[in-house]
Amino acid sequence: MLLKLKSAPEVPIEAPTICTDRFKTRNKGEIEKLPMHHGNRKISIGDFFVVTGEYEGEIKIEGDLSKLKLIGAGMSEGKIMIEGNVGMHVGVDMKGGEIMIEGNASDWVAPRISGGLVIVKGNAGHMVGSAFRGETTGMTGGEIIVHGNAGNEVGARMRGGMIAIGGDIGDFSGVDMHLGTIIILGKTGIRQGAGMERGTIVCMNKVEPLPTVTFACSYQPLFIKNYLFRLKELGMKIDEEKINGVYERWSGDSLKLNRGELLFINNESSEKK
Repeated sequence: MLLKLKSAPEVPIEAPTICTDRFKTRNKGEIEKLPMHHGNRKISIGDFFVVTGEYEGEIKIEGDLSKLKLIGAGMSEGKIMIEGNVGMHVGVDMKGGEIMIEGNASDWVAPRISGGLVIVKGNAGHMVGSAFRGETTGMTGGEIIVHGNAGNEVGARMRGGMIAIGGDIGDFSGVDMHLGTIIILGKTGIRQGAGMERGTIVCMNKVEPLPTVTFACSYQPLFIKNYLFRLKELGMKIDEEKINGVYERWSGDSLKLNRGELLFINNESSEKK
């Protein structure tokens, strides 16, 4: 099924009804009548989209969706293809299926995701896979892949799953994380893993560790190879030196349980005190 945006909205649209789970039991006419909110006005999908075809497990959306929020909210199956940019909270509460975004994504990509796959071919905003403000739990499962750059607090309070950023990121990735894996191929900001209790953050460019993390060893972790092979399958460019590289392992944050780990690639491994 194809949804083509008629015109760009003046104010943000909340569109949680653009979701495979909502479409699968409805025909084209019923889908066009599904409600959305344009600012404080209640509208329908057909007011802003030309709907073509019948739903057969996949939704393709064309147009600049940078002001559309909550697309794919709670989806558990099927696939959504977005041929452009997309707004906040795409894939929120996602349980399964796949969302592919060909452009850029705004803040809070896939918050509270528990399953499925979200791929952003461009850049993403702040709070990728993170908890909402005031909540203690971010993503608990699934995979989020951003080929470009991302902002601050990637994976904040995450409790499972995997986030991979192909470009650079901002500050405080993995802040207060409990479980899960974050892989950063580009440059990183400051205070990675602050307050982490468990989980793994992998940085392909060396950063200055927090004073509350402690050097443990240098080694070649097998599980990193498995993750990187998976990222290659998903279209990321992974150098052999990263797959076969030596990594420094740092334990932290000692202000918490001190059971988290930060891994920094170091192909010129040297002994540490």
